[in-house]
Amino acid sequence: MLSEFDLIKQYFTRKGRPDASGRTVLGVGDDCALLAPTPGMQLAVSSDMLVEGRHFLAGADAFDLGHKSLAVNLSDLAAMGAAPLGFTLALALPAADPAWLDGFSRGLFALADAHGCELVGGDTTKGPLNICITIFGELAPGTALRRDAARPGDDIWISGTLGDARLALADSLDELALDEADRRQAAPRLHAPSPRVALGRLLAGERLAHAALDISDGLVGDLGHILAASEVGALLDVDALPAGPALARQALDLRRRFTAAGGDDYELCFTAPAANRDAILAAGQRSGTPVTRVGRIETEPGLRLVDGGGAPLALNLHGWDHFA
Repeated sequence: MLSEFDLIKQYFTRKGRPDASGRTVLGVGDDCALLAPTPGMQLAVSSDMLVEGRHFLAGADAFDLGHKSLAVNLSDLAAMGAAPLGFTLALALPAADPAWLDGFSRGLFALADAHGCELVGGDTTKGPLNICITIFGELAPGTALRRDAARPGDDIWISGTLGDARLALADSLDELALDEADRRQAAPRLHAPSPRVALGRLLAGERLAHAALDISDGLVGDLGHILAASEVGALLDVDALPAGPALARQALDLRRRFTAAGGDDYELCFTAPAANRDAILAAGQRSGTPVTRVGRIETEPGLRLVDGGGAPLALNLHGWDHFA
């Protein structure tokens, strides 16, 4: 039987791995971690919690869950344009299952290593499966992509594609039945999203965008946060939204609903001056992330949905609410 401290030592303490950046002065094993951000930079801090039965299904693959637990936090840094520094992990477990811990830690550290982001501390306890990560990043003062910075006349952009994560969830919940090819294509978008850190850093560092956020609860709901914070409105071309490859093969009504309000996409939605269109397309290419222009910010409050021809769409869509 693994004790709490044996569990941490065996699966979450990585011996012989000094932080090459020098930013982690003291990591796992003491009462606090010590970080040394680059002089003159600001800290960006975000926390996300994943609860079994609420954010992921019981029996979810442990490797994928380790990846996703960190990916959703990296996505928050991407939305601000911050570079990752390190993270803490608070983990409640029903039991100390070595096979589960091995898969989870491998998925977690594979993504952490890909982004140069060290685990620097945390906590473990016994209880219903609950994963909480707090992540730390840094960025130059005055460059953060804030929700309250959208301006009338800005273009609205989306990174990557939308809707395949919601399609995979619908298949898992037997709301619809995908064929095997579509299931294999959609499932990774739900279980192993790709945080758009490189794109976010370019958008912020090169002052290409005004406002941004990551799409976790559905585009319509999340874009609404930018509109409220910036005290503006928007026109959104629902048919311009880039559907994931599996969703693109589905019926039009399903494509519209899942791209506009599907959730779990972890893509970036950002606003930027029309004069920056070519530079934004170039940033997408440099970061290996497709970007699509899907609407514009307007002075009149509210979100107006239109089809590809500009005709209004009467769609009853809303974002995910954890307490609804």
